[in-house]
Amino acid sequence: MTPTGASPSSSDSVTLDLARRRDELTARVAELQWDLGGLAYEMAVRNHVRVDVLVSRAATLQEADSELSEVERILHMGETRSAGACPSCAAPYSSGAAFCWQCGRPLLTHVPTEAIGA
Repeated sequence: MTPTGASPSSSDSVTLDLARRRDELTARVAELQWDLGGLAYEMAVRNHVRVDVLVSRAATLQEADSELSEVERILHMGETRSAGACPSCAAPYSSGAAFCWQCGRPLLTHVPTEAIGA
């Protein structure tokens, strides 16, 4: 509930859900890193390294880390009210911007008319 007694808006709810998901993913990534390191250590000290097992665990870690990065990107865009980052200089830009405020490069891609119907 908000201070006025009104229920939170749907965007507040989405932000809270994303923040909760970020926290869950942060803990999961840390746990997966810890487990992968421990597994590699145990395999090394026993001189029985199974690369297939390490690669499988690393892939699981990479998936969780990728999802965490995407959730953090979405949360950051919501906090800064930016629509994205310039592909040339990585400066944030707001929705509706046609040119980057920092480097001046166009943010919109010209698509030929013929390609639109294709």
